[in-house]
Amino acid sequence: MQVGSELLSRLITELGQLPSVGPKTATRLAMYIVQMAREDAERLAQAILEVKAQVGFCSVCGHLTEHSACDICRDLNRSDSQICVVEQSADLLAIERTAEFRGRYHILRGAISPLDGVGPDDLRVKELLERLRAGSVEEVIIATNPNAAGEATALYLSRLIAPLGVRVTRIARGIPIGSDLEYSDQSTLASALSGRREI
Repeated sequence: MQVGSELLSRLITELGQLPSVGPKTATRLAMYIVQMAREDAERLAQAILEVKAQVGFCSVCGHLTEHSACDICRDLNRSDSQICVVEQSADLLAIERTAEFRGRYHILRGAISPLDGVGPDDLRVKELLERLRAGSVEEVIIATNPNAAGEATALYLSRLIAPLGVRVTRIARGIPIGSDLEYSDQSTLASALSGRREI
């Protein structure tokens, strides 16, 4: 696409490398950046440089942090008896937004997917088992995505963890609030039925 400026074209190309950003969105973002106040653009650029230079992984759970241990792992008000296992930091953030979970986390950094060349050794499974063998964990909540890779990972982890005497649970799946049963697909409805609970 001709945009009339080599520098603008380069910015559009770089923005287009971001996930879920197609050519139209990349162009809109680039045009917005061009029209930003210089100070705002400099703050954005500085934030990107600082996060790349200073943010790494928590030595305990694997979440993103600029410290050796993240804020969640350092929080003394959280329970050590539960660990919620997620695939990525974005999943942790989604659970934190609910304000319902007050335990600890473990981030696998992916899910088992042989078609994509991702096996158990590519994930942070060994680190999880080390945390469980340390002793204080009573329940592991597996919160991997409800797709083939997430289900395979959940099954694999449950088989590894069960012999350790730690309770293994899986987050519930089912009908979204505000939706109609008649529009639900069969597998979602089946999951909702099998995961039912008393009221």
